[in-house]
Parts: sequence; structure tokens; C-alpha cells
Amino acid sequence: MATARALATIAIFLLAALSTSHIASSLRPGLGVCRASGYLPGKSGNCEKSNDPDCCEDGKRYPQYHCSPPVTATTKAVLTLNSFEKGKDGGGPSECDNAYHSDVEMVVALSTGWFKNMARCGHRIKISANGNSVYAKVVDECDSVYGCDEDHNYEPPCANNIVDASPAVWNALGLDQNVGMEGITWSDE
Repeated sequence: MATARALATIAIFLLAALSTSHIASSLRPGLGVCRASGYLPGKSGNCEKSNDPDCCEDGKRYPQYHCSPPVTATTKAVLTLNSFEKGKDGGGPSECDNAYHSDVEMVVALSTGWFKNMARCGHRIKISANGNSVYAKVVDECDSVYGCDEDHNYEPPCANNIVDASPAVWNALGLDQNVGMEGITWSDE
């Protein structure tokens, strides 16, 4: 009887310790995970293809995200290539300042969750890849909810982990723009 009580006490102690540990976080589904909140039906259109974007297809379903992974000192993300110039693949003017930006400017758009309803507008972020780091200014949202329309260049919504960067950022990091996507880390300055 004493052994059973001791084992029960140890089990309760381990359960309590486990529930507050990082191990528990990985065992509990959905904790700190950003899942698709819905799906957008695709609609094709006149997709400007200067940086080889993915263009929407009629009838295809695209995931929508209102959230992004938590921001840390080394937030993992995917760097994508985007022109913020008028008439290029970035669509309309930048959300933060309602302006277009030259491809030689160090500017980025962040996925909806990271963009935080314009809270990061004008902030500089540090982007690191291949042993190099640069700073770029947040000027736009890489919309993770809406897309497949003229305002979004008939491109699908962004994934929830995107830093969409100008050619200047790619060049400063020494990355090949022909690849179009690179694993990076970023942080608030």
C-alpha cells in the first residue's frame, strides 16, 4: 500500500514537472502552433511574373493564416524575393506608407502575424543567412489571409513564416535571386 502511494506521488510529481517543461510543449498539440484558419478559393488573373511568383489557379484552395510563429532572437523564416516597384510583382503600394519602393532599397514585407496589423511598420529587422546579416525596413505586409486578386498580383496568400525582401536585401546577403526562396533567421532590431 505504501509502495502504491509512493508510486502515485512520484507519478503526480512527474506529471506536474512535465506539464511545465519544454517536453510537454512538444507533446501537447496546438500549443504555440499556428494552423491555417481557413482556405481561399483560387482565382487566376493577370499575374505579373517579373520575379517568377506563384500565380493563383482557378479552383485551387490556398491556406489562410492570421498568425505566425513566435518572434525570438533567431526566428526561423523563409526569405522570398519581391519587387516593391510600381508595376512589378509586389502588387499595389506598400501598406505602411502607401508608396512604392525602389529595388535598391533595403525593404521587406512580413507575413500577417508578424506584421501585427501595421505595428512593425517602419521598424528595422535584422536578417541573417549564410553567415551574413543585414538590416531592412518593414514597409509592407505579405498577406497570409487574402490573395488571388488584383491587389495581390493574383498570387496566393503568403505562408505564415515569410520575410518577403527586395532584391537589395538578397544582394546584401549574397544570395542567388534565381533561387527565389532561402531559409533565414530574423529578429527585431
